[in-house]
Amino acid sequence: MIQRKQRSLVSLDLAPREPENTDIMIMLHGYGSNEKDLIQLGPILNEKFRYVSARAPHTLDFGMFGWFPIEFTANGITVDYDAAREAREQLIGFIEEILDECRPKGNRVWLMGFSQGSVMSYLAAFERPDLLHGVIACSGQLPRRETVPESSIEQLRQLPFLVMHGLFDDVLPIAKGEEANRFLKEIVADLTYREFPMAHEISPTALSLASEWLRARAGRANREA
Repeated sequence: MIQRKQRSLVSLDLAPREPENTDIMIMLHGYGSNEKDLIQLGPILNEKFRYVSARAPHTLDFGMFGWFPIEFTANGITVDYDAAREAREQLIGFIEEILDECRPKGNRVWLMGFSQGSVMSYLAAFERPDLLHGVIACSGQLPRRETVPESSIEQLRQLPFLVMHGLFDDVLPIAKGEEANRFLKEIVADLTYREFPMAHEISPTALSLASEWLRARAGRANREA
């Protein structure tokens, strides 16, 4: 793995044996983690992909980063929405950098986020679905519904989503996954939603489903190219 610092976000790259002109998965870690977290899952998901794992911009502690500030209260997690919008614009700029630098096959870039990284995946996809070919959202929650601009609706409908959530998640309860499922069913043509007997994590069974989902949609994109 190679760490990149010259991009707008610090990131780790994991390339396949034949790295030229291949699909790219951008991985977005959760609150309090870092870019080393999700990238280890890359070879399990699809060994033919190139993986870029981004570090969130806000430093919380040594080796701990967040995409935007949050607070844990008795009524749940509160979000700094202004900071979230700033993080969304920074992530969109990062995706554009990756497209320009790496020139993936068919401009195919996918997002995979965990927890707060899933929120960032939703924010980027809702704002710029034209930059993406699919989204995997793990143990996350929807941003506010008004973050979906009217201009994105048509392209967003064609963007595949895989949403996975744990039945025993004590950080973002299963109701967050159910809410995402209800909302996305209204606006997305290709939605896969699954619940697993897990906590705030990605279980081996969930990872296996993500691999199957990714291979099927990447294969379909290849056939349509």
